Amino acid sequence: MRIVMTGLLLVASAVGTALSITVLPYYDDKTGGVLPLVWVTAGLWILFTLSLITLRGVRTRAAIVLVLLGSIAIGGAAMAGPPNTSTDSARYAWDGIVQNAGISPYDYVPADPALAKLRPEWLFPAAVLTSDGMPGCTGARIMTVKEPGTGDVLCTAINRSKVTTIYPPAGEMFFAAVRFLTGPGPQYWPMQLAGLLISLGTTALLLRALIARGRDPRWAALWGWCPLIATEGVTNSHIDIVGAMLVFVATLLVSTRRPVLGGIALGIAISIKLIPVIGSFALLRRNPVRVILGAVGVFAVLYLPYILASGVGVLGYLPGYLGEEGYTSGTRFIMISLVAPGVAALVVAVILILITAALTWWKSNPDDPWLAQLVMIGVTLLIVTPRYPWYALILVPMIAMTGRWEWLAVPLALTERLLLPSVDLARLTVTLGIVLIVAVTLYRAGPGALSRLGGVIRHPLGGAKTPENRGSLDQYVTET
Repeated sequence: MRIVMTGLLLVASAVGTALSITVLPYYDDKTGGVLPLVWVTAGLWILFTLSLITLRGVRTRAAIVLVLLGSIAIGGAAMAGPPNTSTDSARYAWDGIVQNAGISPYDYVPADPALAKLRPEWLFPAAVLTSDGMPGCTGARIMTVKEPGTGDVLCTAINRSKVTTIYPPAGEMFFAAVRFLTGPGPQYWPMQLAGLLISLGTTALLLRALIARGRDPRWAALWGWCPLIATEGVTNSHIDIVGAMLVFVATLLVSTRRPVLGGIALGIAISIKLIPVIGSFALLRRNPVRVILGAVGVFAVLYLPYILASGVGVLGYLPGYLGEEGYTSGTRFIMISLVAPGVAALVVAVILILITAALTWWKSNPDDPWLAQLVMIGVTLLIVTPRYPWYALILVPMIAMTGRWEWLAVPLALTERLLLPSVDLARLTVTLGIVLIVAVTLYRAGPGALSRLGGVIRHPLGGAKTPENRGSLDQYVTET
């Protein structure tokens, strides 16, 4: 009965996922605005929760089969239509097309007429005459810009088409590889398929890692069935899913005493997108020099050909992007800005992240760094509070490896912030998420958690050094 119930819930999740993509496009106001998508997304998270509950009563072998089949069904359903809440994969496609033509993606902006011959029609549809007789652009994802130099109307699916790319070299190599295999003609499905394959591969690795460590393989469903993986890793095919897999692999390698290989995997992850650097601190407790050398070495090697081609241009639009998003001014730190507005929020955020990093390095168990990774990444996301839920893809494998389901409140809160862009509402959901994490953490730590926490607050250094809590990961979570 539990197998049947879980299977039905997974089928409902797959159908709901496909529905959210095909019937409720985020960019189409004709469907009644964004609220229908919000309700369907909430329903997907409820189905996800119910399926996890029913899975608990399924025997282990059957549960493993359900985890794999559910991952395939939900991930496959996520390919039912084009991206629905992001246009980033259009930039991925363009960067790949440009590189396969022998041009560095850091040298030209997509709107530059010098690259006009490379433009596929699906990325750059022709302008049409509007009702007033002037050229214009139509389409849910199509933006109108002026072509540099000519001033002509240019229709494009690429966001920020008048600035260079922000993605590091490993990410660019990945885009080029995908487009090398498919050519410029196919639209969004090549990156979606790549995201699906990476998602399924990560599910399989999680199952193997959990079984090898004597942990419950059902926890792999926390990744494989998670709505965030389907929507942001597959449908919107964010490159962050590659970084998430590589940080997971790096942690796996370092924890099994292969620091150089772990460092290499970490370095590739950071050169996919810089965010995975927050996953480095939990890996430095043992053999830090080897981990760092592996990471820095591969990072430098990957950057070298692009530096030779474009020089300092390899920074792309990254500095401008950070300013545009409000991180340099402190306005993006929605929780910290309540007490430290403006630039002060940036200072406070940096201090808090450094403190968390130091605690993570100090308390991490080198043979079992998963909980330390979870806290470092999760706390950083709560401090930074980005607008984009796909930044939390890197967190989900750590949730699965530890079984700490309460931390799913982080990607859920960030998803709400994307769909309903209200700062006050986002502060409420983040606060509720923090309350849930703290409450469940205290429950896990046992009846004496509050008294031990009080001792740490009264005597932070003395409390941290007592024999009964030295190296205790649950105590570390509570302290952090």
